Amino acid sequence: MCKYLIGCWLLAIGLSCKPEAKNIEESEQPTPPNLVFVFADQWRADALGYAGNTEVITPHLDRLATESLVFENAVAVTPVCAPWRASFLTGQYPLTNGLFYNDKPLPTQAVTIGKAFKEAGYQTGYIGKWHVNGHQRGEDPFSGRNKPIPKERRQGFDYWKVREVTHDYNNSYYFDENDEKHFWEGYDVFPQTDSAISYFHKNKDNPFFLVLSYGPPHDPYFTAPQEYKDLYRDRTLSLRPNVPEMYQDSARRVLAGYYAHCTAIDKAVGDLLKGLEDAGIAENTIFVFTSDHGDMLMSRGVLKKQRPWDESIKVPMLMRWPAKLGTVRRDVYDPINTPDLAPTLLGLCGIDLPESMEGEDFSAALFSGEDLGNEAALITLPVPFHEWQFMNGGREYRGVRTRKYTYVKDLMGPWLLYDNEQDPFQMKNLVGVPQYAQVQEYLEAVLSKKLADTQDEFLPADTYMRRRAYIYDRNDSLRPANYLELNRD
Repeated sequence: MCKYLIGCWLLAIGLSCKPEAKNIEESEQPTPPNLVFVFADQWRADALGYAGNTEVITPHLDRLATESLVFENAVAVTPVCAPWRASFLTGQYPLTNGLFYNDKPLPTQAVTIGKAFKEAGYQTGYIGKWHVNGHQRGEDPFSGRNKPIPKERRQGFDYWKVREVTHDYNNSYYFDENDEKHFWEGYDVFPQTDSAISYFHKNKDNPFFLVLSYGPPHDPYFTAPQEYKDLYRDRTLSLRPNVPEMYQDSARRVLAGYYAHCTAIDKAVGDLLKGLEDAGIAENTIFVFTSDHGDMLMSRGVLKKQRPWDESIKVPMLMRWPAKLGTVRRDVYDPINTPDLAPTLLGLCGIDLPESMEGEDFSAALFSGEDLGNEAALITLPVPFHEWQFMNGGREYRGVRTRKYTYVKDLMGPWLLYDNEQDPFQMKNLVGVPQYAQVQEYLEAVLSKKLADTQDEFLPADTYMRRRAYIYDRNDSLRPANYLELNRD
């Protein structure tokens, strides 16, 4: 029996350690909240109605935003799949937990949010994409994506309907607790949602922590159900002004498919919220919706992630808990970073934080109604890989995202500086501009402190690969002779 429940039992029978008498009302202990953590893959922050986008159709998430904390500057510490997931699970920065590269294994002995909730007496469950099991050394880099995850490597989650990685959303399967293979029927977002709703009803009398990890709107962009694609057919969608003219036709086509995925997930979120209401547990359930990273969607002429621009690093994040946080929208403007999620969620639930977690617990600020008091979120890419490998212009970087500014360095020195209030599409690089010299100097100091606090020496990628005994996938190690000079603004 968990320590929390034992404490409640002792109080209930009058065995409090304190000598003074307590009346019944003071002695009553609240029921621990449930936590439902839902995240999509590659959903960028501006692709929602509540964020001011008038063309994407997201009525359920827009309604949820009216009842939630709305995090205006939720930042992906390393904007790519496995590093974000490992950082969320461990509350650590990627160089600490070792997952700064896709398809590498998170250590079995890692201390995770799943293990912390389980130790506190919660039922734990995970549905959907995992992507932190990796593959064995010497195997094909993507060989582990189709294999079951051993029980001892499920990081504290018991209920289990998981596949390491797939983006074939209409021919998708998972492995259950016994490593038996099952197929999701149709577009996998919808049966995964049904499974989560079933979990709500089966566990409504016990505190639970459930993670639901959707695959879309990650590419392929054109595989949402036809009824959702039809919503965007023959529409001339608006583009961000940083999409080059030569790519605009392609960008609109991609955006239509991407929005179709978003609207399908929005429907699923509506079903989840109704499922909580039907189970009678919505009031005392913390419901979080977010994403692991964004998608450039042809801004600056490129697709996908890893890059330090807002389209890649900023994600949506909503948090609703009617019983304690109310049901009126409250905007949170200070940045929150990936390693901060696990400590903050554990703090909200009254669970002691593991000492290994490096992120900040912002639960007190969320309860008080104040902003977070956090000036900057760290963004890092220790090793560029796959679609942004060195030969494609990828480079190591470190940076900070504040409410107002983005500042990024690569191995050659200052690379990017944007005033995001004056230049929200990040089209004017201010590095070296005399009027911003003091701003640049200050942000350099902020970044230096972040790196010192996280013991990040900002070394070349090869150093970190050697330290972890990692092997580059395929051609990821190859560099053009002038790779450090490529694509500098």
